[in-house]
Amino acid sequence: MAHLFLVKDIAFQAGLSTATVDRVLNGRPGVRGQTEMRVKAAIAELEKQQAGAMGSGRVLAVDIVMETPQRFSDAVRAAFEAEMATFLPGVFRCRFHFAEVMKPAELVQLLDRIRLRGTHGIVLKAPDVAEVAAAVVRADAAGIPVVTLVTDLPNSARIAYAGADNRAAGETAAYLIGEFLGTDGGKVLVTLSSGRFRGEEEREIGFRRVIRARYPAIGITEISEGHGTDAATGTLAAAALAADPAINAVYSIGGGNRAVFAAFDAAKRPVRVFVAHDLDADNRALLAARRIGFVLHHDLRTDARSAFRAIMSRATALPRTVPASLSSVEIVTPYNMPAGD
Repeated sequence: MAHLFLVKDIAFQAGLSTATVDRVLNGRPGVRGQTEMRVKAAIAELEKQQAGAMGSGRVLAVDIVMETPQRFSDAVRAAFEAEMATFLPGVFRCRFHFAEVMKPAELVQLLDRIRLRGTHGIVLKAPDVAEVAAAVVRADAAGIPVVTLVTDLPNSARIAYAGADNRAAGETAAYLIGEFLGTDGGKVLVTLSSGRFRGEEEREIGFRRVIRARYPAIGITEISEGHGTDAATGTLAAAALAADPAINAVYSIGGGNRAVFAAFDAAKRPVRVFVAHDLDADNRALLAARRIGFVLHHDLRTDARSAFRAIMSRATALPRTVPASLSSVEIVTPYNMPAGD
């Protein structure tokens, strides 16, 4: 079956595994006719999208807006820049707007400024608050599609969410910690960057649900509003440890993990198990040093591809035949850590 696209892109568009798509493309036996039709339809859709982009002669400028620690914004920038190269040359051009901490009013002002200046799409990681949702409504009314990234704004006018199932990720963290601590129990320090982010809230809800249902001997202490920065998160962690001698595990939802370990070291307290999110530079180093036990990782390049496809479909007035799917969550240990980009 002739095509000009990467197997992973066809699989993403068709909602199939890369192995299944490879079997179809190479004419191997054991493939259902319906599956073959899905692959053909996915290739046709990709061809229409790229033809539409070429025919319009437009470069699609996309603004990536994020309130997030630099270690995560660096990983997101690398993912989007890598995915840009897999599309036709010059189809996408990204403008990055990153800040570690932004007040909602500052974020709204930035979104309105982008809307008034003009853009073909906005990819947004932002807190789920009413004023941000209203800014998304204004962008959508102006014909600018907004895709939320890693944390959703479900009650806004965003056209798609690109990211993982955060509640399932929290449930997975609870399972890992609960099975590791077993009947010995203890208490888990749960760290959030801020309670304003829907994605972090979903992770915490999933975590608490499974701990309560399956591991009632394990307690939870939460810290929040450190915004994932080392200084603020470290201060909050040190105060929590001083107040509660039972804390012996960590589920890091919001980052600042070097500072959390520093707080444990300063208190001369061991960490029996530490579960974190995302393979940023800090977590890679901590995982390699065997300090973090597990990292819950999802592929940011998949998220970038999902965002680009959604924006391209709107910009070229082509309907999406397959809805964007959630990124899969992978449990990474020191022994299966993927190579860095």
